[in-house]
Amino acid sequence: MSSRKVVVVGAGPGGLAAAMQLAYAGCDVTVLERRGAVGGRTSSIEADGFRFDCGPTFFLYPRVLSEIFRSVGYDLMEEVPMTRLQTQYRLTFGKGGQLDCSSDIDAMDRQIAELSPVDVGSFRRFLDDNRVKLEKFRPILESPFRSPLDLFRPSVLSAVPYLNPQRSLASELQRYFVDPRLVIAFGFQAKYLGMSPFQCPSLFSILSFLEYEYGVWHPTGGCNQVSQRMADVARSLGVKIQLDEPVESIELEGRRLRAVHTSRDRYDADSFVINADFADWMTRHVPTELRRRWNDKAIEKKKFSCSTFMLYLGIEGCYENLPHHNIHISHDYEQNLKEIETTHLLSNDPSFYVQNASVTDPSLAPPGCSTLYVLVPVTHQHENVDWATQGDAFRDRTLDRMAQIGCGDVRERIRFEHRITPDDWQNDYNVYRGATFNLAHNLGQMLHRRPGNRFEDLEGVYLVGGGTHPGSGLPVIYESSRITSRLLLKDLGVDAGFIDNHAAETIV
Repeated sequence: MSSRKVVVVGAGPGGLAAAMQLAYAGCDVTVLERRGAVGGRTSSIEADGFRFDCGPTFFLYPRVLSEIFRSVGYDLMEEVPMTRLQTQYRLTFGKGGQLDCSSDIDAMDRQIAELSPVDVGSFRRFLDDNRVKLEKFRPILESPFRSPLDLFRPSVLSAVPYLNPQRSLASELQRYFVDPRLVIAFGFQAKYLGMSPFQCPSLFSILSFLEYEYGVWHPTGGCNQVSQRMADVARSLGVKIQLDEPVESIELEGRRLRAVHTSRDRYDADSFVINADFADWMTRHVPTELRRRWNDKAIEKKKFSCSTFMLYLGIEGCYENLPHHNIHISHDYEQNLKEIETTHLLSNDPSFYVQNASVTDPSLAPPGCSTLYVLVPVTHQHENVDWATQGDAFRDRTLDRMAQIGCGDVRERIRFEHRITPDDWQNDYNVYRGATFNLAHNLGQMLHRRPGNRFEDLEGVYLVGGGTHPGSGLPVIYESSRITSRLLLKDLGVDAGFIDNHAAETIV
């Protein structure tokens, strides 16, 4: 039998992981990437000797990608050297206090005792409960969902007692912690999904558990190096990666996608994997009348995640006393979240994140210098915010707030600066509404209510990335590539038994 042809649109982490697995299974795989480098939001920004991750900086739960590498004959930790951070991150609170978070339970309890003596011991109970919870939910997060009937699988029914859909993540954490600062300390991870812990489903308490149980890692050179090495592995398996080659149009036969067209060529295939931003790509390329469930009107009504305002700063010297990862929680966190998600205004007292990666990895900056990566969660594109006129003032406000974590002199030390606003995420990265975490992860937009890994509105089309099941975040995106690869290979009649996904159910 001749090799099955697969075209992957987008060389983000999900697309690269899918390409590796499909090529290993014997498919003839071509990846079309619109930008000049692989990685998508996990690419790098490089200038004047400084290198920054564009998007994700936390590398969490290496198990999924390690299994993908192993399934195609490689060892992730050998291919991409990584350091597990002793201090996962420093949390500082506008209301006072700080936590240097680590997996050392005794050290955490000593710090918790300074914040809230009544909460000593709650951290261990939280970890123990979520260890069980993760095991219950793993089969769900590692299997496809196509219809409400999938909710009656044994694995789902077994997990129901741990779901508690009536609770938000914050209310779930309030069962463990009295001090509201600790609720935020173990709930801010909802921002990885672009959501508020007061709106995010309680299921996602497993996010902070993953950090403490499996560590926060730094790949040498940044998370972008993971994508670079995935591309190398994909090429070694025969994948053709075409850079600077955006899809300009598509060729349909009824509801079946037959080919995609770029300025250079026509690419036909048996199957297509879309790793581009789901809402942007569909509304840009597929006629709305051909999308029964996910037409333009339906997509417009969906709830999308927040966006991010980014500063990439190359600075003179290094803040040696600042840990690798730093999260500052605004004085009125709930008000800050309301401004992001409800009133769509720019906060006067925003929460923010600063990565000071050079304390771990000096390779990211020239001698005598270091990098600061600054992220402020903000509303996705909205008429209330005009970034062309408000961007400079918000940049200054952000630099002012950095004094709260010990970077009061940062302005004088800046030698390189790059900025990304929600408008840039939309215009330069083709992210719908600049919503950097895709569709929001409320219960109405998860499992079978999210676009399917085997896309239901077009034949021969499959999805990977944060816009499909299981959702956003690097480990989950890598998992989407396993689910999608298994479905696609089964549909093509190709053996997918090599894909290392023991927890996944065989219902496809």
